[in-house]
Amino acid sequence: MRSLLNKLYLASGYLSGGCIVLITLIITAQIVARLFGFIVPSAEDFSGYALAAATFFGLAYTFREGGHIRVTLVIQRWRKGGRYYQELLVLLLALALVSFMSFYAVHMVWESYIFEEVSSGYVSVPIWLPQVPVALGILMLNIAVVDDVIALLRRQSPSYQVYETALQLEDV
Repeated sequence: MRSLLNKLYLASGYLSGGCIVLITLIITAQIVARLFGFIVPSAEDFSGYALAAATFFGLAYTFREGGHIRVTLVIQRWRKGGRYYQELLVLLLALALVSFMSFYAVHMVWESYIFEEVSSGYVSVPIWLPQVPVALGILMLNIAVVDDVIALLRRQSPSYQVYETALQLEDV
């Protein structure tokens, strides 16, 4: 199971990186096309969709790699027992918020699909298509947070804490 989850998080990171490459290709195509007097229809729209996908696909991978900003100035001064409960409280709060976001992201995709919403631009796109990566990305973050809650309840270090410890050792 651990191997499957790690592959999921890594795939999330690769998808995020792929979306960044896609943005680069779209913008480059738009620049080249303008040099020859053409336009790339809805380039801004598709770049925006790819940016949203890159952002949300990157959440789970960044969380697992310890890349999200945490204020450790106060946290690192707690005793071991106090820190455990503080970490658990923060992770449970994060789980509640991310679960809320996951539910409504999936609901948003479903409503857009049911009501057949389309984008307004040169190229009409069913709006649920660019919303799917947002929902998938937040669901992957939800899985990552659940993974760390379970690790903490088993008295193991959450994934992000491993990287914080490594950073603290570098500072010494």
